[in-house]
Amino acid sequence: MPPAKPLPTADQESREFWAGVKARQLKLQRCLGCRRFRFYPRAVCPHCLSGQAEWLAASGKGTVYSFTVCHRPAGEAFAAEVPYIVALIDLAEGVRVMSNLVRCQPAEARVGMPVEAVFEDLSDEIALYKFRPVD
Repeated sequence: MPPAKPLPTADQESREFWAGVKARQLKLQRCLGCRRFRFYPRAVCPHCLSGQAEWLAASGKGTVYSFTVCHRPAGEAFAAEVPYIVALIDLAEGVRVMSNLVRCQPAEARVGMPVEAVFEDLSDEIALYKFRPVD
């Protein structure tokens, strides 16, 4: 039996993000000072250094900025999934996230491909966000 996959761990800054993912929603911080979205979740805005932010639901829509097809797993826990696609996604809100591109054959993946968020439950408490091509 393969080892268990590593699970995300929520901290003070990311707890709201992971709760949103579990509820099938991408939530992003938006700075109350400069009004820009940011990702990854953090206490201070990287643009204006404000410590004030709000959480807003993102559209879940984006485009593939870059990707790689993994033919060798990152560890034994991922061996059954090769080949899999790891992608950088530019969200409509202006931030870039990393995730897997699913429901897409490696030969079909392309830079600029429109995608949308999908969610995968790992347990009763934890889910992951991934992206699939928009039909």
